[in-house]
Amino acid sequence: MASRASSEAAAPGFSVPIPALPKLGRTWYRRGALYWLCRARTTVFIVLVMAMFSLFALSLYAGVRDLLPSTVRVMCDGVQVAASVVTLVWGWVAQRRGHRVALLNPPTPSQTLQAKRDHNRRVPGRIAMGRGLVLLAAPVMPAFAAWIVGWLAAWLTVREYPSEVGARRWLEEHATGT
Repeated sequence: MASRASSEAAAPGFSVPIPALPKLGRTWYRRGALYWLCRARTTVFIVLVMAMFSLFALSLYAGVRDLLPSTVRVMCDGVQVAASVVTLVWGWVAQRRGHRVALLNPPTPSQTLQAKRDHNRRVPGRIAMGRGLVLLAAPVMPAFAAWIVGWLAAWLTVREYPSEVGARRWLEEHATGT
């Protein structure tokens, strides 16, 4: 692993306040029961989102599949299963590589908050754009959903998030007065 867990960091004897991170607050510092409850809450929510999105993708594909002749359906289903397995693994690997890179240069607490604000500002536009693209992507939606499930599953199973590493490093930096 590229870094120690936040709970392994030495407790500083200074008065710099512990920065709050999105979704974790200040619980990342001690990694106690409240921290794990926050992580569990996020996991339950994301698993529900993955299940709903996968159900939506399969329903959309079933609507397209019903338009095909019966001989072509079997072939399309086989291709869809193979593509979904490949994209599931691809999503997992892409997230793990991105996580590894993010751990090498983790964001500071202020960069984390700014990234969260930027993300929240972009979401409504992406949702509007996505509505039209979903209809075009209907034949490949199960594979797309599999990529997202792989990416999110890898994101949920990391030991610590880059924002935690960055906050710990920021805290250590400001404890020494540099």
